[in-house]
Amino acid sequence: MSEMTLLEAINLALHHEMEHDPDVVVLGEDVGVNGGVFRATVGLRDKFGFKRVIDTPLAEGLIAGVAVGMATQGLKPVAEFQFQGFIFPGMEQIICQAARMRNRTRGRLSCPIVYRSPYGAGIHSPEHHSESVEALFAHIPGLRVVIPSSPRRAYGLLLSAIRDPDPVMFFEPDRIYRSMKSDVVDDGVGLPLDVCFTLRPGRDITMVAWGACIQEVMRAASLLAEQDIQCEVLDLATIKPLDMESILASVRKTGRLLVVHEACGSFGVGAEIVARVTEEALTSLKAPPRRLTGVDAAVPYYRNEEYYLITEQDIADAAHQLMEKWL
Repeated sequence: MSEMTLLEAINLALHHEMEHDPDVVVLGEDVGVNGGVFRATVGLRDKFGFKRVIDTPLAEGLIAGVAVGMATQGLKPVAEFQFQGFIFPGMEQIICQAARMRNRTRGRLSCPIVYRSPYGAGIHSPEHHSESVEALFAHIPGLRVVIPSSPRRAYGLLLSAIRDPDPVMFFEPDRIYRSMKSDVVDDGVGLPLDVCFTLRPGRDITMVAWGACIQEVMRAASLLAEQDIQCEVLDLATIKPLDMESILASVRKTGRLLVVHEACGSFGVGAEIVARVTEEALTSLKAPPRRLTGVDAAVPYYRNEEYYLITEQDIADAAHQLMEKWL
């Protein structure tokens, strides 16, 4: 067991899976020569060679498309995009090829690809380096969308994503790449996909979040506990498919729901969760479900980032408002 950052846990999972499965290859811009823009792949080329750790041109469409070809011919590519906002040139290959391959070939071929990318605001970068557009990919049939929120979950979820027979969009919250540490055991045990993780039990409010926002939610839950408001915190982890069974079970217990996410609110994952809860657990609600989200605007430059990001006080205030609604 070692204490490590989320970034180090990603690197450890890649090392483990490449060592134990010769079909796993890594490709992307500068992934070999210097370990990528955040150095998530550092050391891989030295250990596994240039044939399995492949530096590509600055061409995201090429990265996405080559990964499809590799995957349909027996390899398990892990393709890195330097930032989530840079994926857009590769969308045609991801949506029209990778996501549809199993259906198009009636199961004869599949695409065991992991498309990795850092995402989110809070690192003082321009908008294409700071976006949160997980809802775009969650809308596409055939894609699984996974977002870790801690080093341990990053390690276990990435292992499971690489082992999955279908394409996985694996988004890593760069704001907490190096800002938090936790113990990680390099045991090769993958964490289950498609399930929420209950990080804190509670009786009064169900809080659902993912990625970097989990940190503010957990701090807000501790603050609210001092005021005798017990929040149950669920880390969504897999955005698509949603683990509605866990969310509904929690809401039926607490009667209140607050969904927190950094992405803009309109047409987002939070809206989908609230819609399903109102469809399936309306009579259990003690207050209208609430979303606390980013604004419908591009992420501002760093001097104004603090006004864009959600704080623990914002979450605590929203929780108090939920407690005051209905009975």
